[in-house]
Amino acid sequence: MFDKLAAIEHQYEDLVALLGSTEVQSDAALYRKHAKTLAEIEPTVQKFREYQAVTHDIAGAEELVNGGDADMRELAQEELKSLLARRDTITGELKYLLIPKDPNDEKNVVLEIRAGTGGDEAALFAGELFRMYTKFAERHGWRIDVMSTSETGIGGIKEVIATIEGRGAYSKLKYESGVHRVQRVPATEAAGRLHTSTATVAVLPEAEEVDIHINEKDLRIDTFCSSGPGGQSVNTTYSAVRITHIPTGVVVSQQDEKSQIKNRAKAMKVLRARLYEMELQKQQDAIAKDRRSQVGTGERSEKIRTYHYKENRVTDHRINFTIYRLDDVLNGDLDEVLDALITHDNAEKLKDATTA
Repeated sequence: MFDKLAAIEHQYEDLVALLGSTEVQSDAALYRKHAKTLAEIEPTVQKFREYQAVTHDIAGAEELVNGGDADMRELAQEELKSLLARRDTITGELKYLLIPKDPNDEKNVVLEIRAGTGGDEAALFAGELFRMYTKFAERHGWRIDVMSTSETGIGGIKEVIATIEGRGAYSKLKYESGVHRVQRVPATEAAGRLHTSTATVAVLPEAEEVDIHINEKDLRIDTFCSSGPGGQSVNTTYSAVRITHIPTGVVVSQQDEKSQIKNRAKAMKVLRARLYEMELQKQQDAIAKDRRSQVGTGERSEKIRTYHYKENRVTDHRINFTIYRLDDVLNGDLDEVLDALITHDNAEKLKDATTA
């Protein structure tokens, strides 16, 4: 661990020198790049230097304990006790500072929810999940914007795609990707039998053009008449847009706006996020061949959580975490569940950071 810290300190000193050079100062893009890296590692370097100072003070206190008069030894022993406790605290803080930072944590989110097995009941559950995330976003002061939605006649949702904008949105919601399962007795079930339905959630970091380059030659763009609610323009103007990314086969459709330009912009935002997610998945697969330090795999086919109505229970299967506050969770009070996932994830990453 301390070899890593020494290397980071050396990197910090090199960056300080670089930022003072004429060559870097004359290149705005290069200066911003190095300044960003410097800002990211500075807290770790400051804490490491604090550790070094405390270690130096411990050595001095130990000398006084082993020599000098009785009064001085007694004072030195008290100081040594305090310094050793401080060193232990700083060591713990350094370990957490060494946990690799997810560069996407501060990004906005593209949220996709789709009804799974269970027919109308699955669509109702998908709608409830979307309301849960909407209320969670509101609690955190984040802005949510529906990109597209496909509803059922009974108040359910077949599919909804939305963006959530706010500081740290991805850092919290990234753990929600996967299959969510509900177990309850549907209102239409006369015999009172328990039914199991599912919905799939995907949480993608919103990608900017600088994150992923899309060649226009790789796109096939089709326009068609929109369908569903929309007024006089429905079925009369070619405002709906379907974009196909030919190399990957990823297809995105958008028709909520009356303007073809706005629909294309929204479709490109979703396409960019999906392609970025594919690239991230490749990187994660390469980094973690034996096992992932993240909670779960993030795969959309992985069952991650069960909402059991009769028992008022929410269970996250990845960390065997259960709380009996189903109503609160569905009303957007997700912090206890997400904090447990974050704590577990950080503990796993900490093992990797201190043993690698």
